[in-house]
Amino acid sequence: MSAQVIAVNVGRPEGGPWTGRVGRTAIRKHPQAGPVGVRRTGLDGDSVCDLTFHGGPDRAVYAFAREDLDHWQSVLDRPLRDGLFGENLTTSGLEVTEARLGERWRVGTALVEVASVRTACRVFTSWLGRHGLEEGGWVRRFTEHGHPGAYLRVLEEGVVERGDAVEVVHRPAHDVTVGLAFRAVTTERALLPRLLEVDGLAEHLREKAEAYAASAARR
Repeated sequence: MSAQVIAVNVGRPEGGPWTGRVGRTAIRKHPQAGPVGVRRTGLDGDSVCDLTFHGGPDRAVYAFAREDLDHWQSVLDRPLRDGLFGENLTTSGLEVTEARLGERWRVGTALVEVASVRTACRVFTSWLGRHGLEEGGWVRRFTEHGHPGAYLRVLEEGVVERGDAVEVVHRPAHDVTVGLAFRAVTTERALLPRLLEVDGLAEHLREKAEAYAASAARR
């Protein structure tokens, strides 16, 4: 099956004690029935509340594979809808974890680039807990599985809708994948210098990689 978008999801801010220190979140994403604009700051109609760890040009759009939702669906023995993990694009037939940083996809009429990875946070675990999924241990479980989804930067604005193809139009020569980058920022920090092989590396990842490399050089 060719790679495609099976859901385009956006969310609006909501509050509550479960949202943590920011006090508001837009993690509740709703699939959209028609075309949605893809802008350099994200999807039309979507919101980002915690700009420290989400949003911005290097984390404008979040893609997560339906295959990975299916994994958790099997583990938890209950149905999980598209968008439940807070993703903007639910994809099918695309190896998101094996995508390389800097890889470019044509999605609808937009051109996007794989720029970063998502790490689980308190809001994510609390959100899943509100949906009857065991809240405790989600950061560990998500991290151990190692399929975090990909944050995308938007190189060319356009529109996307359910059923649009996802075409990989550029794949860099390096082998720094989404999965490797995720391990580097979570469980295998010795991998962090590898991220510096990536042209146009997201600034927050560059800062982590350079700080680790500098610390290692002083040892």
